[in-house]
Amino acid sequence: METKRTGMDAAGDLTLSSDATLVVAIGRYRQEALAEAYRRHAGAVFALARRLLNEQNLAEEVVQEVFFRLWDTPEKFDAARGSLRSYLLAQCHGRSVDLIRSEQSRRQREVKEHRQRAEAGYDVEHEVWDLAVAEHVREALVDLPDDERKAIELAYFQGHTYREVALILNQPEGTVKSRIRAGMRRMRRSLADAGVGAL
Repeated sequence: METKRTGMDAAGDLTLSSDATLVVAIGRYRQEALAEAYRRHAGAVFALARRLLNEQNLAEEVVQEVFFRLWDTPEKFDAARGSLRSYLLAQCHGRSVDLIRSEQSRRQREVKEHRQRAEAGYDVEHEVWDLAVAEHVREALVDLPDDERKAIELAYFQGHTYREVALILNQPEGTVKSRIRAGMRRMRRSLADAGVGAL
């Protein structure tokens, strides 16, 4: 009877347990303990991430990562140093700041790439229009698959960064870059066939 009672109480006890007890249970791979910690603190973690990142999808990713880290390394939480909520919020803040810095670095790299292409004569928008008759360029664009054409138009004719194009099209940035490269190769062949010149 004692074993049965303990088994029945195991899940119920968690809703009344302290955060420190929850973390001990998480360290014993009890998923219901992580679920209870999530129920108590995910809202606060999401609110902080959303405020820092100003983007819901990224904020949700940060929340998942914070709680995954808690599951993966619960021993890093030290109840003597503060509450579980404070610990989770600190983890959220650190990860959010990392993402912000990463995004700033990415944007700076893209700006530098655009500048270098322009200085080297590779500003595709101007080069296309300088080398090609407008109708040939339009025909080359129209012949592209929709996903490649949209990505090229946004990146080179509307001036968006790769990151912005990815957000607008709701596609991974790597996918967008691959589609732009593939589309530019198709356009290069199409324009060369028309005797216009190369991109």
